[in-house]
Amino acid sequence: MTRKLAIATFATVAALALMGATKPARPAGGTNWAATSSVTPEGHHVLGNPKAPLRLIEYVSYTCPHCSAFEVESEGQLKLGMVGPGKGAVEVRNFVRDPVDVTVALITNCVPANRFFQVHTAFMRTQPQWIGPLSNSTAAQRRRWTTGPFATRTRAIASDFKFYQFMASRGLDRPAMDRCLANEPLANKLAQQTNDAVEKLGITGTPSFMIDGVLLAGTHSWDALRPQILARTK
Repeated sequence: MTRKLAIATFATVAALALMGATKPARPAGGTNWAATSSVTPEGHHVLGNPKAPLRLIEYVSYTCPHCSAFEVESEGQLKLGMVGPGKGAVEVRNFVRDPVDVTVALITNCVPANRFFQVHTAFMRTQPQWIGPLSNSTAAQRRRWTTGPFATRTRAIASDFKFYQFMASRGLDRPAMDRCLANEPLANKLAQQTNDAVEKLGITGTPSFMIDGVLLAGTHSWDALRPQILARTK
């Protein structure tokens, strides 16, 4: 990966919880933090108690197959064992790698904040079904994705990857989608945040993880991450 990312201006729940429980535990107050979300001042989305003793930060890309695998393998265990009972919170940060990734991020960051994780998870878990055009596209399609006005490019991607249909079944019609896809300032912000993650934090690929502000070196899968969370939530 280069030090700068060039971006044109442009549940099934797991059977066992992280800590071995068979059903989500709840703190004394009865709050199910796995159903609670918030947004940081920088625009990142947080699932769980924002004041939880542990904060897991995920750097993820929507076009990264390893990120999709991580979502499938970890989601139930994280929600049941860590987030739900208030032991920790998960913060998702977009790490945009290509125009398709940017397009999906525009969509997930456009829906109401309390629906972000629902849509984020849907894109991640179904990635094998929609990702095909990224490797099977024609030269003409790729030109549409990378040339011309910003909104024209993102709408071409949304059309070729059938994102309009994907989101229509989730309550976002075409006019609303087009407004989301025209948000060039947000695309530039996501690109800058990605470059900052590379330059300032040393993030070199996805998925990457931080716990309480510390980058977990060599940790890019649920198998590698899980014991590190367990060690901090006993």
